[in-house]
Amino acid sequence: MNTQRFTKRPQAAAVALALALGMGGLGLAAAEHAWNANPPASLKLADPNEGPSRTGFAPVVKKVLPTVVNISSSKVVKTPTGFSSQMPDELRQFFGEDFQGQFRAPREQREQGLGSGVIVSPEGYILTNNHVVDGATDVKVTLSDKRDYKARVIGTDPKTDIAVLKIDASDLPAIVVGDSSKVQIGDYALAVGNPFGVGKTVTMGIVSATGRTNLGIEAYEDFIQTDAPINPGNSGGALINDRGELIGINTAILSHGSEGNQGIGFAVPVNLARTVMDQILKNGKVTRAYLGVVPQDVTPAMAKAFGEKAPTGALVGDVSPNGPAERAGLLKGDIILQLNGKPVEDANQLRMSISMMSPDTSVNLNVFRNGAEHEFTVKLGELPVEQASARSSSGGSKSDLGGISVEDLDAQTARQLGLPANTAGVVVTDISPSSPAVDSGLRRGDVIQEVNRKPVHNTADFESAMRNAKDQTLLLVNRQGSTMYVAV
Repeated sequence: MNTQRFTKRPQAAAVALALALGMGGLGLAAAEHAWNANPPASLKLADPNEGPSRTGFAPVVKKVLPTVVNISSSKVVKTPTGFSSQMPDELRQFFGEDFQGQFRAPREQREQGLGSGVIVSPEGYILTNNHVVDGATDVKVTLSDKRDYKARVIGTDPKTDIAVLKIDASDLPAIVVGDSSKVQIGDYALAVGNPFGVGKTVTMGIVSATGRTNLGIEAYEDFIQTDAPINPGNSGGALINDRGELIGINTAILSHGSEGNQGIGFAVPVNLARTVMDQILKNGKVTRAYLGVVPQDVTPAMAKAFGEKAPTGALVGDVSPNGPAERAGLLKGDIILQLNGKPVEDANQLRMSISMMSPDTSVNLNVFRNGAEHEFTVKLGELPVEQASARSSSGGSKSDLGGISVEDLDAQTARQLGLPANTAGVVVTDISPSSPAVDSGLRRGDVIQEVNRKPVHNTADFESAMRNAKDQTLLLVNRQGSTMYVAV
């Protein structure tokens, strides 16, 4: 009824208007057509008694948001001031503004930082990135309900970029900690944080890769890669799965020189973050187990050279003197296939697995050696302080085979390379750009100590071994005091 009355009135008005304007029948027809071309809209409104759809991630996000906090930090840094008042104007005019650095006195300045964190226990423990609080003198945590707390840095681990904070609060909302070892490529991933300080945000993507390494971001890398945008300020925030479980701590993005997200973000797996946190809470620092080997990936060329069927496992390139591995009987050239009954895929997996164990732990290794498999039990030690790298050197050429130029290694050259004076082998002085050794990773300054598992003491040994080599050459190389295998 109401609709009919509403439509009739405009028609009557149109008729009156047309007559008043003297438009006659043509004016009336045009007016009726104009109204009929845009009839009133009949909207189908949602039933207010029906709840919203729950096919998305709203329930998951609602549960997680209160556990993600904003972290603001500050530290005092010294910056140079302007010209000293005693400096003559003539000097400034003559030498220019760049000369003023010699007449500056340091001035303290407070530098601000911003990031995110995740509450992992109701007692107030928070996981974040080390770089969010690195060097900070004051750290403030803001909860989702706007409450502010001064936070204490319980401990940090720069090698994994993880830090543990504590605020004096109780009964806090804590995130559910998942199992990052079960994360698979293609799983949903949501990044939760506080980018740019605008407040809580959530971005969605998938897990693009797991076990990402060799990125040069941290010393120990086993990243979860995701295309969920991780923007500045999201560092230390939560990477969660579609059940709202914490699977990683957002850490870095690959930006190719820009500050924006490029769809390639990285998160520290929560299992690794938990191990770091447990160590910090228990010992006040992070101590890592030590096997005492330098592991290498097994390439197809190396697998063929060692008589292994598949390029899997971790090749022992070097064994630390009197280390746990040497005491257990491991040798250079061994290929570690299993650790405690689990397959070893590559060198990084072995390295990460050992680093997550405690010193004095005993492990069982399945090792491939000379065409047969052997089992070893190794009691792990504690990772020692890393030693400084030695310098490389080059010299004149005494031999040139396969594009590799070498010379005898004397005591003086050995000392220049940071090696014991009695080190045997030949030093690489040059490599031809066309030599296959370029792609294998051989470098100038490397000391070749074996060719196809046979010792090399001088250039004569090297020349003989290279002449007898066929299509595959396996070199044992000493580089800055540590040996490794190179397949050419």
